[in-house]
Amino acid sequence: MARTKAELGAGARLADYLTVGFLAMQCPPGKVKQALEKHGVQSKRRRGLPHEVLVYFVMMMVLYANVAYEDVMRVVVEGLRTMLGESGLESTIVTKGAISQARGLVGEAPLRQLYEEQVRPHGPVDMPGVMFHGHRVMAIDGSTLTMPDEKANSDFYGHLSGGYGDAAFPVIRFVAMTECGTHTICFAKHGSFKEGELTLAQSVMDHADKSMIVTADRGFCGYEFWQRGLRTGAKLLFRAKKSQSLARRQTLPDGSYLSEIRSDKNLKKKVQTTVVRVIEYTLDGIPDAESSYRLITNWMSEDAPSAVELAALYHRRWSIEESFDEFKTHLADRKVILRSKKPELVKQEFYALLLTHAAIRKLMTEAADRTQQSAVDLSFIHAVRVLQRKMPSVGAIPPKAQAGMAR
Repeated sequence: MARTKAELGAGARLADYLTVGFLAMQCPPGKVKQALEKHGVQSKRRRGLPHEVLVYFVMMMVLYANVAYEDVMRVVVEGLRTMLGESGLESTIVTKGAISQARGLVGEAPLRQLYEEQVRPHGPVDMPGVMFHGHRVMAIDGSTLTMPDEKANSDFYGHLSGGYGDAAFPVIRFVAMTECGTHTICFAKHGSFKEGELTLAQSVMDHADKSMIVTADRGFCGYEFWQRGLRTGAKLLFRAKKSQSLARRQTLPDGSYLSEIRSDKNLKKKVQTTVVRVIEYTLDGIPDAESSYRLITNWMSEDAPSAVELAALYHRRWSIEESFDEFKTHLADRKVILRSKKPELVKQEFYALLLTHAAIRKLMTEAADRTQQSAVDLSFIHAVRVLQRKMPSVGAIPPKAQAGMAR
């Protein structure tokens, strides 16, 4: 069945142009130009679609997930008119095919670079939920995103398997690390569905450092991955697998105890061990709680937080699920989350999605900081609506609109 294009209507709102300006503030044009030049994909001539525009277009198509490409591009061009100059695209007919072709020329690398350079943990240290005993609270986990059912996407990424064969849409698998106090997805690695979460998680964990405490679910609680986390200098707090043997070696005053985890016996080398602190607890009176929980941590010094504090902290790990839900449900607002029909454009859109989500989360953090609130207490949906409808002037307004405001 043919899909009906959504349109922005006759005459885009001034706020739509201002949204482009907000994204330009978060990813400054100078940085965009540097990223394009570094990867050799800067615009070779003035006519046509300037590649700087394509970077902002991919971010804007994330914000306007159900609007036709041509309409989104029109808003982007008008919103950036002061940067492009009056003659930027006057001689170009911007069609969906032309946009896709130009996106292919830009590729994934510039947006990946912008994400890796621009998005970092940024929560103020005095903001509630950001820090724990002097360490920035982070969480690591994996998820998937659906994309159009095109042969190229299916061949490259694969499908989720179901009881009745493969699911309807191809999926991209990714693992990310989130700053729990702001919901900002700071580090991410993507791949095909066939790639395991632990494989993708290796390079994500490498971004941790001694300023952080990293939480993770039991799927990541293996010896080799634990060792990789230890090498970063970060504090670790992982949930142990139910089948994991953790013999009690020494009981500590707060009821936690020292044990050890072992390397895989199937590896062709001597079994290795490392000491961990184990915290066991139950959640009585909590609906749907499991019968018991076990956590392991490398935080076992004399000044280490108590078992009760660490158990309470672990459940803040669920904020990463909320971060995923924000851009999969509220930002995308569509059954098929990504729009791109070719693998190289899927990768590009993936980083644009992360950049746009991070820009919104940065706006929310700044707003919460001014009112001495927690960033996670603000409404993500409301923030998206503010960006789309009510953004104040940020210097990227079309000249005609500026003249109209002055009258």
